[in-house]
Amino acid sequence: MIVKFGTDGVRGVANDDLTPEMAFAIGRAGATVLAHTSQRHRPVIVGRDTRLSGTMLEAAIVAGITSVGRDVVQIGVVPTPAVARVTVAENAAAGVMISASHNPIADNGIKFFGPDGFKLSDDIEREIESLIESDTLPRPVGTGVGIARVAQNLGKHYYDELYGTGVDLSGVRVIVDGAFGAAYAMAPYALRKLGANVREINCENDGSRINVDCGATHLAPLQAAVRASGEGFVGVAFDGDADRALFVDETGAAVSGDHVMFAIGRALHEHGQLAHDTIVGTVMSNIGFERALAHHGITLVRTAVGDRYVLERMREGGYVLGGEQSGHIIDLRRNTTGDGTMTAVTLLGIMRAAGVRLHELVREVVVAPQVLVNVRTPRKDVLDAPAVIEAIARAQTQLDGGGRLLIRASGTEPLIRVMAEGDDQTAIERIAADLAGQIERAAALLS
Repeated sequence: MIVKFGTDGVRGVANDDLTPEMAFAIGRAGATVLAHTSQRHRPVIVGRDTRLSGTMLEAAIVAGITSVGRDVVQIGVVPTPAVARVTVAENAAAGVMISASHNPIADNGIKFFGPDGFKLSDDIEREIESLIESDTLPRPVGTGVGIARVAQNLGKHYYDELYGTGVDLSGVRVIVDGAFGAAYAMAPYALRKLGANVREINCENDGSRINVDCGATHLAPLQAAVRASGEGFVGVAFDGDADRALFVDETGAAVSGDHVMFAIGRALHEHGQLAHDTIVGTVMSNIGFERALAHHGITLVRTAVGDRYVLERMREGGYVLGGEQSGHIIDLRRNTTGDGTMTAVTLLGIMRAAGVRLHELVREVVVAPQVLVNVRTPRKDVLDAPAVIEAIARAQTQLDGGGRLLIRASGTEPLIRVMAEGDDQTAIERIAADLAGQIERAAALLS
């Protein structure tokens, strides 16, 4: 049994790549490693999103954790950031979220949080991997076996964090797209409690439709709902586990993570709260975002794609705000991981306090055309093929310093992602298509 942690835990097709047997083994290894640093009475918090496979994998990982003598508290369907928050508030040994985030219905995943609410380091993940097939892990009996209990009231810790911002959303009109995922109940409820006028779409506990043509991965339904409202509504869309959020302004236009970081970063900067006058983004952040920040004396530091890399750089540099274009925003003043609902509370609060509409708040970010093409292949080594290397060099020459090119293997799906950015839409579309075609042909030869 081979288990590898990716950029956001272990993911795969549930009951195929990610089996109950594997989840059981991960639970045993993870609990054993984490037991080194905490007393036995401190439980492991386990949450999940709405996926149909969630209860199956939950049962397996809970069995694994308890089989090595560690107690478990199951908190049911909650956003990923709620697991992080509850873990800290309950002084737990660790947290586990069962979710594949924005991935398709059939996929699922397992991600761990340490007792501090942060995702595990690479070293700890490697240690867990090394113990997956070990026959030396403990097998206590009798009173040594861990127990699992269900707790339905621990979401209060997450609500307390959201309400503790002091934000007043009275008069704000917002349509919430819950993506049939983990935020389906908590996000609309929290926004209403803060005073917002909330309408809901796709806010049902229905794992058979999670992320399907809705939510942060498909904004069209939310854009249509905002345009149809005709009453000054804005929209917020979450992904399956609600660690990210994207927005739609009053005109129906999409508002990306870059726009959101600009609005929040500028507000923090104006109040002297943006540490080192710096925001941490990724190589995917648009050049228009970087230009808008520079106009206000704010620096953009870029990392590799993946919220774990953003977070690492933030902690290393003492920065408080960072995130991804995809809407994964990390605000270390509020939580230890990406938090879609908190992002919504913060952005809408800034909008109300400033007395402006959302599109006015983010209009300084003039987005340069950016094209993203995905090539489906599990062969990450295709990027080492001579024909691909030559094609990339040729594409760089065609851009001639007037844009950016980024080719990378996805950390969560069997894809090679090709991104081209520049001021000439037609040129970057052609460059991206040509390059993707070359990668596809090279991958076919490797199969």
